[in-house]
Parts: sequence; C-alpha cells; structure tokens
Amino acid sequence: MTPVLLALACAVLWSGRPRAAHRLQRIRLASRSSVPALVRWPIVVLGLGAVAVIGGVAPVIAAGIVAGVAWWLSRHRRRIAERAHHRDELLTALTLMIAELSVGAPPARACSVAAQEMSTGTDGRSTVAAALSVLAGRAELGGTIVVDADAGTDDESWNRIAIAWQTADRYGLPLAELLDSVRADLVERRGFDDRTRAGLAGPRATASVLAVLPLLGIALGQATGARPVQILTGGGLGGVLLVVGASLVAAGLVWSERISDKVITR
Repeated sequence: MTPVLLALACAVLWSGRPRAAHRLQRIRLASRSSVPALVRWPIVVLGLGAVAVIGGVAPVIAAGIVAGVAWWLSRHRRRIAERAHHRDELLTALTLMIAELSVGAPPARACSVAAQEMSTGTDGRSTVAAALSVLAGRAELGGTIVVDADAGTDDESWNRIAIAWQTADRYGLPLAELLDSVRADLVERRGFDDRTRAGLAGPRATASVLAVLPLLGIALGQATGARPVQILTGGGLGGVLLVVGASLVAAGLVWSERISDKVITR
C-alpha cells in the first residue's frame, strides 16, 4: 500500500492549487503554485525514488504517469483561468475607454487613461495594460493601430479593437459605438463560456469519479484479503497491469478534458 500512497503524494504535489484557487483568479490572478517549483521537483524525485526502492520499476512508471497527467491538468486549467482573467481585464479596459470617449476624450487619451487604470494594483504586470499603452503610443505618434503578436494579446478581440479604431479614423465614425459592439460581443462570449462550463460540470465530475473508482476497487480488494496491492507491485504481470491501468486512467482524464474544450471553443 505504501507505493500507492507515495504515487498519490507525487500527484498532489504536481497538481498545484485546488480548483477554488483558480476561481479566485477571476478577481486576482496569481500564477504561483502553492508548492514552489524548486521545492516540488526534489520532493517528487525523492518520492519516485522511494517508490522504486519499495515497489520496483512498474510502480515508478505508474506514479510518473499519474504525476504527469496531474501536472498537465494543472497547467491546462491554469491556462483556462488566465484566458478568463485576460478577457475580464479586456472588458474592464473597454468600459473605461468607452466612458472616456463618451465625455469627449480623444481616442489616444482614452486608451492611455484605461492603461493607467488597468496598471493600478497589478504592479505593471497586466498584459492588457501593456497592450493599451502600445496602442496609445502609436495613436499619439500617428502610427498604424495594430496589436503586437508578442504582447500576450492572442485574443481575436484585440484585432477587432484595432479594426474598429482604424474604421473610426478612416470614416469618421464614433469610436465609442464601435468599441461598445466589441464589448457586447465579449460579454456574450463570456456568458456562453460560463453556461457551457456549468453544463459540463456534471460530465467532468463523472470523469473524475470514474478515474478514482480503480483506487476504490483496489482498496476493497485489499480489505477482503485479495491482496491486489501486492500483486500490482510485485512485478511480472501485475506490474504490467498497473502500468496499463494508470495509462488508461490518464488517457481518460486527458480525453475528457479535450472533449470539454472542443465543446467550449466550438
């Protein structure tokens, strides 16, 4: 039973923060894990070494698979939370720009004010504020309103903002109304994402439960005297079954996550 517990400990260390912490990113994004990387790596290596000494090669491979998929899921959900946070910041920036434009401020001034407001409280680490500063500088210098691809602004909404700005400059249309349409589109997309994720909460929970069921089966077999832990960690066919089982569970978790992403991004 000890190799299984060590494997679970490695997976927990790789998993980073709980899901509640990712929900808090919509208010304040924090990219650091609860366990620093410099501390987590040696602990995971030592844990895998202990598994190798106690159970052999097969438990090490299974523990590595479990830790790897836990690390992938943690990074994947962190990226989703970062995209949601970036979208919320962009909505706030558009609201600030529209408010400035509605009282008669020039577009460059409105963009600069929004950048300054977005930089407040973020120590200048906001990608939205950085992109707005670039837009404001180019507008003040009379340059072309485009968004740099290396500014962390891979959202299509940034291209729509640039097109709206160019259209307003070329045809004399009110920029506030064009930006308001971009903001309305972002609000609708956020609502669709939230509704879709809420609808997928049940299937995701089912996938998580199915991933845990093999552990419950092993515990039940151990309690009834079937000794599945000794068989799985004893090498031979048991070790092969342990690796295959861990691989199938990991593939199922990754597959279910990919399916959910395709539904949301469709």
